[in-house]
Amino acid sequence: MFSRAAWSLVMRTGLRTRGTGTHSPGDAAGSQRRMTPYVDCYAQRSYPMPDEPFCTELSEEQRALKEKEKGSWTQLSQAEKVALYRLQFHETFAEMNHRSNEWKTVMGCVFFFIGFTALVIWWQRVYVFPKKVVTLTEERKAQQLQRLLDMKSNPIQGLAAHWDYEKKEWKK
Repeated sequence: MFSRAAWSLVMRTGLRTRGTGTHSPGDAAGSQRRMTPYVDCYAQRSYPMPDEPFCTELSEEQRALKEKEKGSWTQLSQAEKVALYRLQFHETFAEMNHRSNEWKTVMGCVFFFIGFTALVIWWQRVYVFPKKVVTLTEERKAQQLQRLLDMKSNPIQGLAAHWDYEKKEWKK
């Protein structure tokens, strides 16, 4: 209950001191406090139209081009139209949809770590783990089997049930 009251207080004071957001009714069209949905003015395919132009500080020739834009667009050359587009937008849709080669870096890192892990496993097998456990040698396995047969362990359904003690061989 206390945490709910504290959260309510934080939210109320935070809303008063923060100012207006992007879609609040008190927001002016030319407000400097407006938050755009872009990070570093990079357009996204889901939100391609920016609230503000890409270039906000214009040079002299860019200002002249913006004045020329107010006139007839038939008088503009193709290069001027592209320059005007670049003032407004950072990338075209073709540039946004262009595939990157980031997958090569990711796969390189994956294979590097797989190789490094394989080297660590190899090093552990050579230098850390013992060569072979004594109980897993063929001689020791035969001795263990003979010991179980000599003790007649599990004579009904186990190993002793399948061993012929008179002929000293496995039953057929």
